[in-house]
Amino acid sequence: MSQRLLHTPEGVRDIYGKEYACKLHVESRLKERIRLYGYEEIQTPTFEFFDVFSREIGTTPSRELYKFFDKEGNTLVLRPDFTPSIARCAAKYFCEEKVPLRFSYMGNTFTNTSSLQGKLKEVTQMGVEMINDPSVEADAEMISLLVEALLNTGLERFQVAIGNVEYFKGLCGEAGLDEETEAELRIFISGKNYFASRELLQERGVDPKYQERLLGLADLFGHMGSLSQAGSMADNPRSREAIERLGRLYSLLELYGVADYVSFDLGMLSKYRYYTGMIFKVYTYGVGEAVVKGGRYDRLLRQFGKEAPAVGFVMVVDSILEALSRQGAAFPVPDEIRKIYYEDGNFQEKLEEARQLRGQGIPAELVHG
Repeated sequence: MSQRLLHTPEGVRDIYGKEYACKLHVESRLKERIRLYGYEEIQTPTFEFFDVFSREIGTTPSRELYKFFDKEGNTLVLRPDFTPSIARCAAKYFCEEKVPLRFSYMGNTFTNTSSLQGKLKEVTQMGVEMINDPSVEADAEMISLLVEALLNTGLERFQVAIGNVEYFKGLCGEAGLDEETEAELRIFISGKNYFASRELLQERGVDPKYQERLLGLADLFGHMGSLSQAGSMADNPRSREAIERLGRLYSLLELYGVADYVSFDLGMLSKYRYYTGMIFKVYTYGVGEAVVKGGRYDRLLRQFGKEAPAVGFVMVVDSILEALSRQGAAFPVPDEIRKIYYEDGNFQEKLEEARQLRGQGIPAELVHG
């Protein structure tokens, strides 16, 4: 037998025993809090038509998708991201609905990254989406929900970094950047590559005054003071409105009692181009990448035939579990499985013993002695 049959491909792994029990516990604690906010569970397919995740949608680059063909020759992909799937589903089944729609989901996503750096290609994600509500109150509900959900797992040392894509777009418009330059700059700033950002702006002949404003995004992070500084840097209504909305958001988060977990980062952008307003990530100790990502995407559903604002987030369950483990969080110990040994002559007696234990909620395993 080939030894290869015993191993998983690079970027995926088996989870079993105590680790899997802990993962199930974390999932149940996250679901518990999501349910209390009134979100309805929804399930979408593991694979979709390629067009659901196409370049026009603004999601994962094609080279990072797992693509294959069905027998009719259609190009299909394993989902790399839940949000476009939820948008498609909402547009199909709730096209005429105008009231706020609250959906929650859980499942695995697949990203075919070439440079792993220890990253998994298959991860479990859980998230929520609110559709048909453009308000800042909806934004505040998202932040409050994710803070309470994380606290419910036992995670305590984390920070929610919040930005607003509209602030960046306003500065780009003020500087006269064309669409191509803005897209390139977004990639560089998102990757914190400010040397490449400066070089790009100089190559495109951008006025030095606007260069400094765009490059100054790196310094616009912290608490409320950073918002005041950001407001004074912008001379356009789009950016100023973004700052005002973040200010209103912070006031609401104070009412929710979660403002202490929040900071602002106006240099934070996403590789997903469908985000249109508030954007946020959650960072914690013991994990290098964000354990939660989300934001507002008011134009995504338009791609599927429904004009509707939306906001949501996704939590990477595997990363949250890793953070909890590294921070020494305590997990409940599952009930020990009782072994009930039987022989040929006493099976009925031992079966009844096992049934009584199971009736009390105690796991019992029948074993031939």
